[in-house]
Amino acid sequence: MSKPRLDDATGVETVGHEWDGIEELNNPLPRWWLWSFYACIAFAIGYVIAYPAIPLLDTATAGTFGWSSRGDLQKEMKAESVRTAGMMSELSKASIEQIATDPRLRRAAIDGGRAAFKVNCVQCHGNGAAGSVGYPNLNDDDWLWGGDAAAIHQTLVNGIRQPGDDATRMSMMPAFGRDGILTAPQVQDAVSFVRVISGNEKPSASAQRGAAIFTANCAVCHGANGEGSRAVGAPKLSDAIWLYGGDRKALTQTLTNARYGVMPSWGNRLDPVTVKMLATYVHSLGGGEAAPAPDPAAPPVAAAQ
Repeated sequence: MSKPRLDDATGVETVGHEWDGIEELNNPLPRWWLWSFYACIAFAIGYVIAYPAIPLLDTATAGTFGWSSRGDLQKEMKAESVRTAGMMSELSKASIEQIATDPRLRRAAIDGGRAAFKVNCVQCHGNGAAGSVGYPNLNDDDWLWGGDAAAIHQTLVNGIRQPGDDATRMSMMPAFGRDGILTAPQVQDAVSFVRVISGNEKPSASAQRGAAIFTANCAVCHGANGEGSRAVGAPKLSDAIWLYGGDRKALTQTLTNARYGVMPSWGNRLDPVTVKMLATYVHSLGGGEAAPAPDPAAPPVAAAQ
């Protein structure tokens, strides 16, 4: 590093170093920039004193004003709790069926359920509840376990295949291909039959062979004509609504390895009122049923003599 010298062209002293023949002039910073910098330093010192700013092990310095955004939020939440306490008490005492028939309670439950859905459910079912592969569309009227308010509530409370919950929704489809129950050609024949009854393929010799395979292995849960059974959570196979896909590749995967989708039991994660509101909101999305629909695969009940 050479000693600072005066630049011949400008008369300004250089900073004293040179690189490849290039030297930097030691021009002072503009006064306005310098005073702005000093003001920022002064503001930062004042902010650290007045507001929470310095992180500690479990918290932060409180600041002389004692203000925090978290404290403001707690005050707002407390005020909101006081405002809604009456309605929450009514919802707590009402059954899910009573909420469904009371317009005032139902409207409040739908509003609360919509908010709870955005926090807890959109990650899987999507913001519009349209679902995706493996996650049901909650807007249609195709239900695995039932679409009335009470059935939806039970599904939310106990979840689906939730370990440790004895009342969880549970169904176990065999892995027909992986476990050697069906050969690969038999799986393809069964796929052909399912695609025929769902209107995706024209009848064929493969589908005709698959009909016998379906009767022997699948009808016990899905029904003789693929109408499904809510008692065991067996989906309807004779429509165009699919949870994992209805193309040949997806159905082959389902029959070969089976699907075991899960949903948490929200009964031990959310308070009872929030679960009721969620059930009411989901029921309101368009596919909710007024009362439990008869199970198409259930045997007829004999009339009393």
